[in-house]
Amino acid sequence: MTLLRKSVPAVYRRYLNSTSGARAFSDHSTPAARQDDSIRGKVLAIRREDQSVWERRAPLAPHHVRKLVKDGARVLVQPSNRRAYPMQAYINAGAQIKEDIGEASVIMGVKQVPIDALIPNKTYCFFSHTIKAQEANMPLLDAILEKNIRLLDYERMCDERGQRVVAFGKYAGVAGMINIMHGMGLRLLALGHHTPFMHIGPAHNYRNSEMARQAVRDAGYEIALGMLPRSLGALTFVFTGSGNVSQGAQEIIQELPHEYVSPDMLQKVAEHGAQNKVYCCEVSRPDYLERRDGGGYNAEEYEEHPERYISTFATKIGPNVSCLVNGIYWDPNSPKLLTLPDAKRLLQPVNQPWLPQTEGSPRLPHRMIAICDISADPGGSLEMMTECTTIDSPFCLYDADQHKDKNSFRGPGVLVCSIDNMPTQLPREATDFFGNLLFPYVYNILQSNADRPFEQQPFNPVNKGAVIASNGKLTPNFEYIDELRRGSRSRHKASMAHAAADKRVLVIGSGYVSEPLVEYLSRDPKTHIHLASAVQNELDALSTKYDNTVGTLLNVTERPDHLSGLVEDADVVVSLLPYSLHPVVARACIQHKTDLVTASYCTPEMRALEGAAKDAGITVVNEVGLDPGIDHLLAMECFDEVHHGGGKVKSFVSYCGGLPAPECSDNALRYKFSWSPIGVLRNTTQGASYLKDGKMVEIPAGQLLHSCQRMDFLPGFALEGFANRDSTIYGKLYGIQEAQTILRGTLRYCGYSEAVLGLQETGLLSDDSHPAVHPGGPDITWYELLCTLLGQEGSVFYDNLRLLLLQRAGSEQRVQAMEKLGLLSDAPVHKSGSLLRALSDHLAERLRFGAGERDLVVLRHEIDIEWPDKRLERRGINLVTYGHPDGFSAMARTVGYPCAIATQMVLNGEIQGKGMVLPLTPEIFRPLLKRLQHEGITATQKSTSL
Repeated sequence: MTLLRKSVPAVYRRYLNSTSGARAFSDHSTPAARQDDSIRGKVLAIRREDQSVWERRAPLAPHHVRKLVKDGARVLVQPSNRRAYPMQAYINAGAQIKEDIGEASVIMGVKQVPIDALIPNKTYCFFSHTIKAQEANMPLLDAILEKNIRLLDYERMCDERGQRVVAFGKYAGVAGMINIMHGMGLRLLALGHHTPFMHIGPAHNYRNSEMARQAVRDAGYEIALGMLPRSLGALTFVFTGSGNVSQGAQEIIQELPHEYVSPDMLQKVAEHGAQNKVYCCEVSRPDYLERRDGGGYNAEEYEEHPERYISTFATKIGPNVSCLVNGIYWDPNSPKLLTLPDAKRLLQPVNQPWLPQTEGSPRLPHRMIAICDISADPGGSLEMMTECTTIDSPFCLYDADQHKDKNSFRGPGVLVCSIDNMPTQLPREATDFFGNLLFPYVYNILQSNADRPFEQQPFNPVNKGAVIASNGKLTPNFEYIDELRRGSRSRHKASMAHAAADKRVLVIGSGYVSEPLVEYLSRDPKTHIHLASAVQNELDALSTKYDNTVGTLLNVTERPDHLSGLVEDADVVVSLLPYSLHPVVARACIQHKTDLVTASYCTPEMRALEGAAKDAGITVVNEVGLDPGIDHLLAMECFDEVHHGGGKVKSFVSYCGGLPAPECSDNALRYKFSWSPIGVLRNTTQGASYLKDGKMVEIPAGQLLHSCQRMDFLPGFALEGFANRDSTIYGKLYGIQEAQTILRGTLRYCGYSEAVLGLQETGLLSDDSHPAVHPGGPDITWYELLCTLLGQEGSVFYDNLRLLLLQRAGSEQRVQAMEKLGLLSDAPVHKSGSLLRALSDHLAERLRFGAGERDLVVLRHEIDIEWPDKRLERRGINLVTYGHPDGFSAMARTVGYPCAIATQMVLNGEIQGKGMVLPLTPEIFRPLLKRLQHEGITATQKSTSL
């Protein structure tokens, strides 16, 4: 054996000693775990890979098979001359080569299995690519269910932290880095630059990665001698992510003469770096992610609210990158690393005066030469990459006009390699690496009997969580696949309807305000409505109830591609989503030049899209609900009359509130919820500002409810009000800069502010993370939670707790309110991460509207007017409307109908303004008010002299 090893070339000795060989497998094996799962007499099969002519991997290598056989299992291997390990190697390990593997209870492969090759009543393990309801693989999933197959998908084998434990990641990085350097050699040659990269071949040309590394080292030797053209400047390689994919790629680049630099050094290096080495930079989230508002990065906040962040990669890092190696996992909720506009900017010709120009060697059109997208997630972190490349055709040129050229290296743009099965280019090492990770779980998998109920199988948590189908149905964790599929069928139905539609409206959101809008629009048989929602039962109920309406399951943050397609197919989009998601929809509307209507405030995030909306030539109508919405219409109607009569508005005070009807307000909060309470509760902790007698009044955050005042404009109601947000901006918006008082506020029943102040003083309105309500923490009751908040260790005697609560809350009334709300009870707390969210969940259940109950909307404008003859008038405008227990709620009607009318006006060409439009002009507010009267939404006016 010693003589044999001495006769083996050094390159192979290094391979045998590497972490991808059999010795690494023995180091990582877990015999103690295997002893608990006896496999004596069990039969395992390794199937032949036939998904691609390039697929040469196997789930287990011969040395894995040898250990299984030694421990008493039989291993069958389907014959294949394409497999990286020859059949004789498996025979030598004790396997049997058999075409018929039907006697095996567990069948393992790597990629998808052809439907006609599936054997009923077996346990199959492979990458199925079905967990996102990928349409191409749904026939495969149907066949698995029909044939009673238990499917274990490697992609879902995760530890307790949700991290994958079985993957080919490292070798995806290794192969990807080899490929992109090969591609750079060809691309730079086409641009007129011969480089040492020309002598690096594609990864599959090498017997193993060590031989490829030697080719890279040879190129590195030439680079060290200064054989990179000076006309290229310094070459910078930027790696995103720090996981296995990125580390595999960096192992290869480190075979070149290199120097690592920090992200903030990239520009200096790009301009002044040397040509006898390459520069490497690993970037992480804090380097390119920052808050939309105010900048900065907080890891915990990003995990909770990625939508608050944007990527600055294109501006901070991208302009100084020669080759981008993208290895990050991208979640649909998170910002894209590079958007389409980002790519367009980076691929525009730029002036690079620091690059010397020699005759016959033109300067590069832009810094970025190549992108190696190892993540291969179409439409993911790199928005412009909507499809993968292949081993047969590994590269494409992507230019600033979104053209893709797979047939030439000479055109404009950046060279992209985005192969989705890169590890198969190094099949033997990839098999060793993957098998080493998988092997500790094989013994437990072999206990599977597909005929027995899934719940009775002795699977460990990792294996159990990876089983997608069993006993003819989806397992509980994967039942959502059916919902995704139904959404796909609905989209097809919708496209058929839209094909013949005269007017196409996409309504996103199926909450309680959606139905009046759908009802109104569906009255016109020429208007076809496509309703999209993430809530299946609401979607089904609405889409089947009204004519011309079809439904589609959609989560806008998880499926931006789906959203984009729906928006593209619509004439007008109506977003009834939470206001924070409107910019997501607006950007899709801008991209596809589709008009948009929302009932929400035109937030700074929406206002920031003003220029883009105008450039796209689209109309984005905002604030056409109740508040904001009808309040604008009634105010502007009055202001328009005053100004046309030569008068001046001296004071404008407005209050609005959605309330339970008086007979339904018998609870401590005097309030009920038709939706999540979190926004209502959060608003009570905000600050506010308004104008009073010409002076600015500022209410700091946390003090809002202390300024609450009794309202007596309707004496039959016990109402109170407090200021809402920044009222001062309405002087300019409404054109009433002459007013000395401008205040907009919120209405509630008396007692509301005192009850909420008790919650605030106790700390229950904090939205910060709190260990007591951490989802992974121990169960806790509301009584125990209050003890904790009051600094008591363990539960204390009720009277003592009540006394402590009185001292903290500040009044007996507040304590009694908390008692009536069940916050001193033994009811369990829904642990939602923050106290505010836990309280919101509790109140949503406890204070929801019951059967037969109705709500109420009250809106009040009080406007003081000075006429040209110095006469003073106070005009009171009241809108009071009740919901119907068997019909629409008051809130649904007063939000849904104005939004629907505005949508119809956009469809009819009655609203043609471009950019962000508010209903503040006569051509909008007058028809809206008139049509609302036809729906029974009418205000009354009363004037008195001052």
